[in-house]
Amino acid sequence: MAGIAITTASFTSSKKNIAEKSADENDFDLNEVTVDMLQQKMQSGTLNSVQITKKYLQRIQSIDKSGPYLNAVIEINPDALSIAAAMDAERKQGKIRGSLHGIPVLIKDNISTGDKLMTTAGVLALAGNIMKQDAFIIQQLRNAGAVLLGKTNLSEWANFRSTRSTSGWSSRGGQTKCPYILDRNPSGSSAGSGSATAANLCTISIGTETDGSIVSPSSVNGLVGIKPTVGLWSRSRIIPISATQDTAGPMARTVKDAAILLGACTGVDADDAATNESNGKFQKDYTQFLNADALKGKRIGIEKSHLKGHEGIVALYNAAIQTMKDKGAEIIEVDLLKNIHDIKDVGDAEFTVLLYEFKDGVNKYLASSNSNMKTMADVIEFNKQHEDKAMPYFKQEILIQANDKGDLSSKEYTDALATTLSSRKVVSDMMKENNLDALCGVTNGLACCIDLVNGDYDTGFSISTPAAISGFPHITVPMGFVHDLPIGISFFSTAYTEPQLLGIAYSYEQATKWRKAPVFKKDLLI
Repeated sequence: MAGIAITTASFTSSKKNIAEKSADENDFDLNEVTVDMLQQKMQSGTLNSVQITKKYLQRIQSIDKSGPYLNAVIEINPDALSIAAAMDAERKQGKIRGSLHGIPVLIKDNISTGDKLMTTAGVLALAGNIMKQDAFIIQQLRNAGAVLLGKTNLSEWANFRSTRSTSGWSSRGGQTKCPYILDRNPSGSSAGSGSATAANLCTISIGTETDGSIVSPSSVNGLVGIKPTVGLWSRSRIIPISATQDTAGPMARTVKDAAILLGACTGVDADDAATNESNGKFQKDYTQFLNADALKGKRIGIEKSHLKGHEGIVALYNAAIQTMKDKGAEIIEVDLLKNIHDIKDVGDAEFTVLLYEFKDGVNKYLASSNSNMKTMADVIEFNKQHEDKAMPYFKQEILIQANDKGDLSSKEYTDALATTLSSRKVVSDMMKENNLDALCGVTNGLACCIDLVNGDYDTGFSISTPAAISGFPHITVPMGFVHDLPIGISFFSTAYTEPQLLGIAYSYEQATKWRKAPVFKKDLLI
């Protein structure tokens, strides 16, 4: 059985009315379109890149800036149509750069672009920061022929400002909404990329992750999200949190589209030493590993703690496990999360590492930026002076904690880093001892309600941390719906196993096909 949807009779009876109310939102001729579909349209002459780009710009205006008012896009690229026109001109001359030629892409607003767009991480203090140079992955994206449509909103500072923060809110961009149920949080920190891609405001998007910030909003918004091995994608000229955990990655509506984007942005970057490790290991075309039968014969370690909890999520998880068995996978129950948490103080150690690396990385980034803010201390002071606009709901205690730390030679930092890196051995040892091809669990809990007063609350079922602190690749795929809210299932493994993970994820996706477009419900009770 492919899976089951968890719902109630009241929701079932109201689905006709929901569809009627959402007709305008879903009456979009590029709804759920894939990269391949757009390439076919451009090849046949049915549409060109300028026409496609215009359609997405109109979609953003009608869905994001009015209508349901998702508030997912923080800034439109004024050069988007000229880029699209250039790609159309190349196509007429017979030059096709690859699968992304002429394809509109949105990127998270902590990724630098050397154009007219600002790079702010949603931070009001950084408004006006227009960088002189693209991030390496944006250079790769442009080289692939993609159309940079604009930038997406995010949890401010990639959700590393306050312990009481609300995901998807930034002082520059405001609050982003989940397109499935509008009073729900799209999760973060790549909230805008998740909401925009789910709502068909772009074809594909890029998010960033330190711990869960790609996979969580992908899960909550019914997407495929890939957190690559740290070092597979360059991090240069991306506003950082952690040198040991940060990475950007694809967010898409299908595994194939995510795989296309993954390959386009790989490459060794002289400005990011971590990418040296990827030399000889990265691929430019990951679609070659997409096999509907890839689960056959695979040994999948499923997180046993996720077999208990919310009955709707557990039912979907059990159905997913059965699907994997039906596809020929061998299932082995594991206690990964318990083993990770058995490492003394691993959670506190991770937070300590992030504080030190955040201060170090942000100060280096700001020093080379075009912002008037040149240090983290400058930002803290700006926020104090503009508290009503910069900190109306929650404060900046994490910024202050980070700024109070020493440099990366501090014993507190090196001890904490050693503790977090021990988790890598836990994951590797568990896979080796059980002869596993991948580990699997529920990506995270269901979307919580937007609560600017109290901040986010724990919805359970997160499995992002083991892959995050290990630097290992992690893929989430739609697993089903609970009360019309999407939830994802995760697969992760050791460094540079993206080809195998993509095969597994694609096999599961093709057997279930849970992805469906949002209907922009106002709240759960409609």
